[in-house]
Amino acid sequence: MKKLIVLLCVLGSVVCAAQKPNFVVIFTDDQGYADLSCFGGTHVKTPRIDQMAAEGARLTSFYVAAPVCTPSRAALMTGCYPKRIDLAYGSDFGVLLAADPKGLHPDEITIAEVLKSAGYKTGIFGKWHLGDQPEFLPTRQGFDEYLGIPYSHDIHPYHPLQHKKFNFPPLPLLEGENVLEMDPDADYLTKRLTERAVQFIEENKSRPFFLYLPHPIPHRPLHASPPFMKDVPEAIKVTLAKEHDSIDYKTRDKLFSQAISEIDWSVGQVLDTLKKHGIDDNTLVIFTSDNGPAVGKATPLRGKKGSTFEGGMREATVIRWPGKIPAGRVNDELMTSMDLLPTFARLAGAEVPGDHVIDGRDIWPVLTGNAKSPHKAFFYHKGNELQAVRSGKWKLHMAAQDKGRNKKKGKGAASPALYNLEQDIGETTNVAKDNPDVVARLHGYIAAFEKELAENSRPAAFVDNPKPLSK
Repeated sequence: MKKLIVLLCVLGSVVCAAQKPNFVVIFTDDQGYADLSCFGGTHVKTPRIDQMAAEGARLTSFYVAAPVCTPSRAALMTGCYPKRIDLAYGSDFGVLLAADPKGLHPDEITIAEVLKSAGYKTGIFGKWHLGDQPEFLPTRQGFDEYLGIPYSHDIHPYHPLQHKKFNFPPLPLLEGENVLEMDPDADYLTKRLTERAVQFIEENKSRPFFLYLPHPIPHRPLHASPPFMKDVPEAIKVTLAKEHDSIDYKTRDKLFSQAISEIDWSVGQVLDTLKKHGIDDNTLVIFTSDNGPAVGKATPLRGKKGSTFEGGMREATVIRWPGKIPAGRVNDELMTSMDLLPTFARLAGAEVPGDHVIDGRDIWPVLTGNAKSPHKAFFYHKGNELQAVRSGKWKLHMAAQDKGRNKKKGKGAASPALYNLEQDIGETTNVAKDNPDVVARLHGYIAAFEKELAENSRPAAFVDNPKPLSK
């Protein structure tokens, strides 16, 4: 299949570029459902993303496939539930770590490879988190250019659990497959990645491109560059100035609004560059996050990062393509990050991988307001455990979701919980007893999906003797 992709890349390069749209995916880290002002957040200011929403659409039932980093990103890249490709869990931790032997299998076909087959230039500037060994890097998975970090920026010697649980090496910043520097100044990561994304657009303005901008922020520890620190209280600045061979996570949590403001600035830089070069009307831009908040807010949703309640996996999402996606819309149809691969393929005239199962669906008719969601059901996993399913307005949590809470109360195993998300978006009232037929139907979806998944899953890849990246 990889050889076919290469051949198609050559053939696709001669196709008229003007007929193909550009794609920009801005993917933040640990940003909650309410962490945009256009989604009700009053603790943040996001004027450029709000403008993007006014000129495009807010997707209010857009889901990622996992409530933590690695599996969520694996799903975006491959269009598959993470468990299908054995990346629902790391090798011995919930996400991949430094010098991890595990990574995204080189035989998987990523969204970047699909678009390259149609003649696209591809670039990623930000956090990868699908394996840090050379065999797993973005340049081996369809990306022409890469500047960024191989995993979360807290995987470094200053992690709060460094001496109790971990032994992390210094954080590397990569250019392609080479370590550009060690321990990059995290205050400037958002700025540097944005500038590189702008450069990528300018260099490829006359040909179709796919830009993936996965910002490391607002994952803890929070950082922002000096222009966005001007309104920070002096006491906080004094405290942060005392950081020496350590990071004050608790104090840095107070920089959340500043970090989001810089993300908003970054979105504005991308949009302004598209307009400057006259390619705004031929570019689809989507803004979303990898999972729910660790520091921010998911109001009115229940749960946060790591949870299969809505707050862990339903993301504040904005999409814009002038003249193609109706402006000012609120679209509440169920869509997922896995849908981007087949949708972009359709719009680019590329082929979706046909030799293995993917879970994403073409949602272009849904985005234009001409169709309902193509998903009969959406499944929520925490690690390898399937914990919930949504179908239409109904969401069923399996007993495992609440075992810990009930065990503490001495009540034993919990019964399944059913929620009507149209009436109870906060998942507060269990209506399972009043709707046994719905519970039975959703249980049936789970049983059928688990059977299908067992029959059509693929392995991750492993390397021997993994080594920490160093300059």
